[in-house]
Amino acid sequence: MRERLLLMAAIAAALPLSAHAASGDWRKDAVQLDRRRIERLDQAWTHALDEARQGGHARDLAAQGALFKPNAALKRPQPAPGTYRCRTFKLGGNLPYVAYGWFTCRVELTPGGDMILRKITGSQRQSGNLYPDSPRRQVFLGAVAWGSEKPLAYRQDVERDQAGVLERIGQNRWRLALPYPKQESTLDVIELRR
Repeated sequence: MRERLLLMAAIAAALPLSAHAASGDWRKDAVQLDRRRIERLDQAWTHALDEARQGGHARDLAAQGALFKPNAALKRPQPAPGTYRCRTFKLGGNLPYVAYGWFTCRVELTPGGDMILRKITGSQRQSGNLYPDSPRRQVFLGAVAWGSEKPLAYRQDVERDQAGVLERIGQNRWRLALPYPKQESTLDVIELRR
């Protein structure tokens, strides 16, 4: 029992400031704009993929397999706590297709039962809560920090808020699709691999 309490205390001490207790229902915690963005995810996929293809990136999209197939979600979307390799793709908007290299992400489970997803390296670092939503997806509500900034909490700065859907798309492979982010693109896709 003592070891378990020490482990829980260590996990709590390591959590970022951006983590906050989630209600358990993402619709209650999300602002209206973010609920609407998630409702328009299918539309964002269509527009972003069209923009990328029209920009000459059809082969780049195809090379990633299930990552860019909107209906590729599998059951059991919840990733296990731990460290992941992750990379970001930006589709549409300012540029039709941008692929970044691999960085480090972490999934953490708080003592209160909240699941937190954090991108911990790179110049754009998302951090936020994952909420159960359906057998094939979880909803992400978080914020993005830039450069050397400290992590931001969801609803701390409306211009930095991010909302999206996390889906499992293969063995030890997930994607976080962020429709209509406020900067740069039509759709951001963050791939996570174990």
